[in-house]
Amino acid sequence: MSRSLVILILIIVVVVGALFWLAGRDAETAQTRVEKVVPLENLSR
Repeated sequence: MSRSLVILILIIVVVVGALFWLAGRDAETAQTRVEKVVPLENLSR
């Protein structure tokens, strides 16, 4: 096997591993409700 092919396979394995690691992370945060006053002149357009 040529050296460039080994490097390419290694990069692909690292990228796929990183994607699985990111997909498995628990990054869920609680939602916060934001209420904002909307002026009536913005609604008439």
